[in-house]
Amino acid sequence: MATVTVEVNGRPYAVGCADGQEDRVRMLARQFDDHVRGVASEVGHVGDIRLFLMAALLLADELHETRLAGGVVTPAGDPPPAANDGVAEALNAVAARLEKLAQTI
Repeated sequence: MATVTVEVNGRPYAVGCADGQEDRVRMLARQFDDHVRGVASEVGHVGDIRLFLMAALLLADELHETRLAGGVVTPAGDPPPAANDGVAEALNAVAARLEKLAQTI
């Protein structure tokens, strides 16, 4: 397993990912950072956890709308397709890091 350091809202975070997925995780982190910064510009500084939650909800909404537009709707309880294993692993790593951060606050 590889570790990648990404920056979100000006802070570095170490994220574990599958070997070979480092560039993808960096790209996903940049997209997430864009959303976090967009939320921060609209609501001000409300704490990283809340900013991350709001950005994650916006991304989930975009994903939902994309699936609806493409005719592909995956029920919430279904596992993601195998092609998304790298993304799912990266999101799990980010979720674990957020949980650790939430415990320290």
